[in-house]
Amino acid sequence: MTHRQVNAAVLLIGDELLSGRTQDVNLQTIAKFLAPLGVQVAEARVVADVPDEIIAAVNTLRAKYDYVFATGGIGPTHDDKTAECIAAAFGVAIDVRDDARAILEAHYKTTDLNEARLRMARIPEGAILIANPVSKAPGFQLGNVFVLAGVPSIMRGMLEDVGPRITGGEVVRSRTLRGKGLREGDIAAGLEALEQGAPSVTFGSYPWFGPDGFGANLVARSADPAALAKAGEDLKTLIRARGVEPEEVDEAA
Repeated sequence: MTHRQVNAAVLLIGDELLSGRTQDVNLQTIAKFLAPLGVQVAEARVVADVPDEIIAAVNTLRAKYDYVFATGGIGPTHDDKTAECIAAAFGVAIDVRDDARAILEAHYKTTDLNEARLRMARIPEGAILIANPVSKAPGFQLGNVFVLAGVPSIMRGMLEDVGPRITGGEVVRSRTLRGKGLREGDIAAGLEALEQGAPSVTFGSYPWFGPDGFGANLVARSADPAALAKAGEDLKTLIRARGVEPEEVDEAA
């Protein structure tokens, strides 16, 4: 039985990402986490800490994709606006919630939380908490939107609580063939012909340059194992036709 393809979007929130002060690694982490679950990241956006922009992006993406993963902006400082924006996007109230507060009280070993720490217990009405095994302040899920921390090590830990909530579809796998000395322009037409003849496979070409020369990696992706196997052999034939011996790089999800 063939399952439908399940797609997700990643929404990266924070001025520091757009200024270049912080380099994002969360997109790659989320995409690699979701792929074996049968969920493909189909779009990623980066938005500043501007409420109207966050709200608009959340509403656009949650209507378009099966899942949305938002990272950043749920910390204790005044510029952490994500939780409020998610509540506004869904049209629900937001306030300090007892279960989230209890997690923070246990972590800080006090019932006298300051205003900054209480901000991390503000959860939109109807949301389900996402456990944070690293720094304890929870994320949350509202509808098909998962709201996670921006700090990569914390975000990665929170994904473990998200995994069981995901209903995936087809698992897309890939074959990569490396051709040293291969020029993209020489195989562009052949690659296009392969894609036209294999509707269940997508093909890509990625040039590389290094101390030992140059070349291109040709990649086939498909949820159909038989089609993927044939695509791999077709890529080998295409590369050899240019007088280059292909090298198998990987066969991973």
